[in-house]
Amino acid sequence: MRFALDDLSADVPAEQVDEARSFYNSRPAGRGPGTLEELRDMRARRSGPSPADPPAIEEMVEAAGARVPVRIFTPTDGRARGVYLDIHGGGFYMDSAARDDARNRELADALHIAVVSVDYRLAPEHPWPAAPDDCEAAALWLVGHADARFGSSRLAIGGRSAGATLALATLLRLRDRGTVGGFTGAALQFGTYDLSAQTPAGRRIADEYFLQAYVGHVEDRTTPDISPVYGDLHGLPPALLVVGCNDVLLEDNLAMAGRLAASGNDVELRIYPESPHGFTGHPTAMARTALTGIDSWLLERLAQPRRTRRPSVLGRTATAGRPADI
Repeated sequence: MRFALDDLSADVPAEQVDEARSFYNSRPAGRGPGTLEELRDMRARRSGPSPADPPAIEEMVEAAGARVPVRIFTPTDGRARGVYLDIHGGGFYMDSAARDDARNRELADALHIAVVSVDYRLAPEHPWPAAPDDCEAAALWLVGHADARFGSSRLAIGGRSAGATLALATLLRLRDRGTVGGFTGAALQFGTYDLSAQTPAGRRIADEYFLQAYVGHVEDRTTPDISPVYGDLHGLPPALLVVGCNDVLLEDNLAMAGRLAASGNDVELRIYPESPHGFTGHPTAMARTALTGIDSWLLERLAQPRRTRRPSVLGRTATAGRPADI
């Protein structure tokens, strides 16, 4: 089947497309660390996270025999109408839950929800399965305690980049436990879904150091806990996949959207023009539009009654894009 990416693209004003094109044309291309020494140096030089006001509540939560640190935000005005489990990005080997504090405080107050961000262990000091173990523990704690702690048992999950990968791996673990039913949605931003280099999409990142740091010790990286695209994906909550058309992971996200839909799940895919990996963290109007769309999608799933929707992988039509074979 052949169609154009513009059939899947998010509908954004032309001036935002022009601004994004200008921003990225003037911005030097970034790259991740290529060795352990570079990783340590980049960690040391990384600026501190922006503070949140009011700040996060830091706690240790426990489930399935594991204790995991989390950062909790509740709305400053009124009762939470749902709970969002945020899983930070950073290639499985950088950053922390605190880096999302400002965004999560804004999210809690704007949507009147509680936000719980999990500080999972990082590779290479703690390679797979440490990170998904920690994310699963935080999710199981929410399943058991969200109603009593926050006044709502309606849950959603999401993350950016590695966080999106871990969010999907967490949902697969919960589904296999029979405890995924409380989750009403998954907001997945530019995730990495094949870490095995077996698919064409996976081969595009085969030489990245984060793979060696996170799963270099694993012989078969097609296990769904590492590469969710290989999993049995039935029985998952509705998913929103957000990715830029210039993202190296675009094909990976297209493949995941197709597999989720083929497994009978409710899927929405939004592709943003002139946008690379990580674009929702950049200071552009395009990023703000994408984040506003994610917020609205999350609120609909956390605040509205459950309903059955016909599975789809199509976003709204726009004028930007290029042909693609799928």
